[in-house]
Amino acid sequence: GFVGAVVMAIRELKVCLLGDTGVGKSSIVCRFVQDHFDHNISPTIGASFLTKTVPCGSELHKFLIWDTAGQERFHSLAPMYYRGSAAAVIVYDITKLDSFQTLKKWVKELKEHGPEDIVVAIAGNKNDLGDIREVPMKEAKEYAESIAAIFIETSARNAVNVEELFQKISRRIPPLDPQELENNEAFKLTRQPPPSNKRCC
Repeated sequence: GFVGAVVMAIRELKVCLLGDTGVGKSSIVCRFVQDHFDHNISPTIGASFLTKTVPCGSELHKFLIWDTAGQERFHSLAPMYYRGSAAAVIVYDITKLDSFQTLKKWVKELKEHGPEDIVVAIAGNKNDLGDIREVPMKEAKEYAESIAAIFIETSARNAVNVEELFQKISRRIPPLDPQELENNEAFKLTRQPPPSNKRCC
């Protein structure tokens, strides 16, 4: 039978971040993983990789986060990162309407070429700059609802809704059935208590 409640399954969930250059993909990841914001972050080349493990019910979700480059010349690399991903976070900048149009192109590409059951989350970043907003929240939210995506506005700078973004993704991932767990070697079991939120990397 199931070995008591102390045993937690660690599930590795690959997540990729997509979106225009400069919308704050790296800043969101940095805020989530290291709880840090760097004003002078340089554009990502290719992609960068970070992990963070968070408790979700009786499981531990280990996010394997691929932060992809937003620059057009790296676009052809994106399928390497979204293939096999449990979730994609598509980020736009609420102060740049163009970045919201790019987001729609990413959605279309994921629908055509991405995994069938990928969880899509739409994040409107830089919501601390509401006074120069170009993308109305209502419009973005309605768009997200129309494609059954998670929707949230974030501020990596002010640490607003970044944890929540990943919690929402966790909640969309169907929990494993304990029987399945015992028969599935791919999921590592751990007897340690859930990790505290201390800085990692």
